[in-house]
Amino acid sequence: MNFIPTKLEGCYIIEPNIFSDERGYFMESFNEKTFGEGIGKAVHFVQDNQSYSSKGVLRGLHYQTGEHAQAKLVRVLQGEVIDVAVDIRPDSPTFGQYESVLLSGENQRQFFVPRGFAHGFLVLSNTATFFYKCDNFYNKESEGGIIYNDKSINIDWNLLAESLIISDKDKLLPTLENAKKVW
Repeated sequence: MNFIPTKLEGCYIIEPNIFSDERGYFMESFNEKTFGEGIGKAVHFVQDNQSYSSKGVLRGLHYQTGEHAQAKLVRVLQGEVIDVAVDIRPDSPTFGQYESVLLSGENQRQFFVPRGFAHGFLVLSNTATFFYKCDNFYNKESEGGIIYNDKSINIDWNLLAESLIISDKDKLLPTLENAKKVW
């Protein structure tokens, strides 16, 4: 696996080794030892989640606060998404900045989003199956979120606003300035 650091400390794009032949392909999608060595610390994942969405669905920007904060290892099994992580660590030199990466069933890339980041994605293909591992269990009382179009972050979602399909809950999320603090 190739671990590519991003401009946001702790976030990595991960490219697996894919072995292809006339039968198809094989790849190791996760190995705890290789992963820990690649990002420089041990992470123990405790929960896997999967979603299926149509083109234009935007989910996010979400995070968990306090002792329930979560790191995520995300990937797309089928389809194509723009995946986004926003640094919301209060003392970080990149606070309020984001990193985006194209994830698809074709490129098999993964994106590691550590604790202290808001996360979201937008489906670009007709449908997408999105899969992610979390290192902490979901806790409803610790939910946090930031509105997808916060002008201070200025995320380029690569799709016209009128094409977006957003849950009523996500439409009501606060700006970064008014959001729950992660710690």
